Order: sequence, then C-alpha cells, then structure tokens
Amino acid sequence: MRRLGRLTENEMRDRAAELLDAVDLGNKLSRPSRHLSGGEQQRVAVSRALANDPRVILADEPTGNLDTANSMRAFELPQEMVTRGEKALLLVTHNPSIAEACDWIHEMKDGRIVASHARGQRISVLADT
Repeated sequence: MRRLGRLTENEMRDRAAELLDAVDLGNKLSRPSRHLSGGEQQRVAVSRALANDPRVILADEPTGNLDTANSMRAFELPQEMVTRGEKALLLVTHNPSIAEACDWIHEMKDGRIVASHARGQRISVLADT
C-alpha cells in the first residue's frame, strides 16, 4: 500500500484491520507474522493480496492449507470484492464447494481442460484433442 501512495498511514492501518477482520484475524493485527500458525499466515496472505484493491485477482489454491471454516472465510473475501466492484477472480482450487460458488468451472486433468460449465449447469465434457 505504501508503494502505491494512495492512502495515508491511518487509512492503510484501517484497511489492514478491515481485511484481517474479514478473515477472522482482526485480534492479531499487532502480532508478528512469525507468531502466527500456518493457516493464519495463509489467511494474512489472502488479505495482503487484496490490500491494494486489485481489478484482477489471480489465486492459486488460496485455501489449500486451511480447514473448512477458514477456507470459506478466506474465499468469501475475494468473492465479496468481485461482487461489490468491477473485478475478476481467476481461482485454482481442489475444493468442490469453492469451485461450485464460482460463475464458471473449468476442470483440468494432466494440464488440459477436460470439462467446462457455468455454475449450476451440467458439465460439458470436451473431446480429446
């Protein structure tokens, strides 16, 4: 946030607190990162990636090391940002619950897309190429 220079120190602190609250870590705002668990560090990473309010969010397994409840918390934050603003989220996940919450799902096998469908639609299997 400092490098972009868009916010004052107080605004940056408020933004950080808001994002950490969103992933249920607001009570650890002053704690050094080395004192956080792996899952807490993962949730901080999700918050940090969203701090500058990006227009496009690229997320590779952002919830991979989290339990179910914390996975949903960490996913809800970028999902809400996409819903509220003109943003795009490209997400890689093995979590079917998170995948089904996305607008489009493209399933891959061995580096190739093997099926695609919109949320709530039948899976359309692509022919081998």
